Amino acid sequence: MLEYLPNTLLFQELDSAQADMLKSLFEEFTCPPETVIIEQGAPATYLYLLLKGEVAIRYKPYDGPPITLTRLREGDVFGWSAVVGSPNYTSSIVSENQIEAIRIRRSDLIKLSNSAPKTGRLIMDRLARIVSPRWETTHAQVQSLLSANQKP
Repeated sequence: MLEYLPNTLLFQELDSAQADMLKSLFEEFTCPPETVIIEQGAPATYLYLLLKGEVAIRYKPYDGPPITLTRLREGDVFGWSAVVGSPNYTSSIVSENQIEAIRIRRSDLIKLSNSAPKTGRLIMDRLARIVSPRWETTHAQVQSLLSANQKP
């Protein structure tokens, strides 16, 4: 169990009951460089909050080589498929250096939303704010990369 929650937008201004509830749901995750944390197509189980290190988001189109879409750093969230209801991850995540993160299971996030709707809604709103600017730029990057890699 976590002793404290990181000081990030996701956890700011929570009351002690909300913080205790979330601490019991998140678990620590570490890995060395060049580790495939998430494999594209694998079951979407966890949502991750990156505390230290850098990861690369890689997408493998069915008809081409893997493309590095972007890199994420401290404070970024990945594994969104676990939150948006997709059964499988849509891209791979590979550690670029030593990673420290916390993660929550999809099932625990659903239970939180059902048992404590106010806290669940607060966390989901904050998660959306964290990823929203990145999603817009990533979508444009994917379109650009896919267009550049198409054969005439």
